[in-house]
Amino acid sequence: MLTRLRTSLGFTRHSYTLLSVFLLVCLLIVYIWWPLALEYWRLFEQYSSLGYAWYQLFDWLLFGLFAFMSLTIMARADLKTDGLIVFVGVFGGLAIESWGTQTNLWHYYTAERPPLWIIPAWPIASLSIDRITRFLRWLTVTWPAAIFRPLYWGIFLAFYSLMLGYIAPTFDKSYTLLALLICALMILTPIDHRQALLTFLAGSALGYFLERWGTTRQCWMYYTNETPPLFAVLAHGMAAVAFWRTGLLVRKTWERLTHGKT
Repeated sequence: MLTRLRTSLGFTRHSYTLLSVFLLVCLLIVYIWWPLALEYWRLFEQYSSLGYAWYQLFDWLLFGLFAFMSLTIMARADLKTDGLIVFVGVFGGLAIESWGTQTNLWHYYTAERPPLWIIPAWPIASLSIDRITRFLRWLTVTWPAAIFRPLYWGIFLAFYSLMLGYIAPTFDKSYTLLALLICALMILTPIDHRQALLTFLAGSALGYFLERWGTTRQCWMYYTNETPPLFAVLAHGMAAVAFWRTGLLVRKTWERLTHGKT
């Protein structure tokens, strides 16, 4: 069964390296931010003493997300390609978390702005989204390209309208104006309607479960107190598109620099 799973998911020699790094990062987060882990364990003990069974207290959603992302990041892993995804995910995640926490669109229970322990989640999610997008592209490989153009404009313009309404209270913040400008440029200059749309859908799908976990556990909360708000879910899709486009830009820039030297 394990052999069949490895074959179907396309595990490579790089897959286990990625999984090892993922687990190492998780252990480092627990070690460095031990008081947070200890606080969670004390809460578990408190409810256990009230008669709750372990399976009632076990975080099945977190376990499911952890297992799903572990498997997907291992699928057809390639460190050369995935290294760029991780690089963009780290700095992109830091920028997004800085924007949201500094403008008070959302806040974490630790009151950090932003908390460094959440940053590693972005590159891991980016790798998982990349795999989901590849799967969606395989499913739609026979679909005519003409289908994606109207879907692209309809979905992305609807998202931008939703974004304008949701972040309106922070229009006086430079962070917000910059975010609006970047999103507008990304939407108005599509280079591949199919890839952009599928990346958006993949990011939004994974984003829903991530946001559902975080907001219902009150790890983070948005100013509207929704669990989660629709904007936050779709924003994961827009972030995935931005990371993809940034990765292409970084790769092209690097290629020009290296070719120029030769």
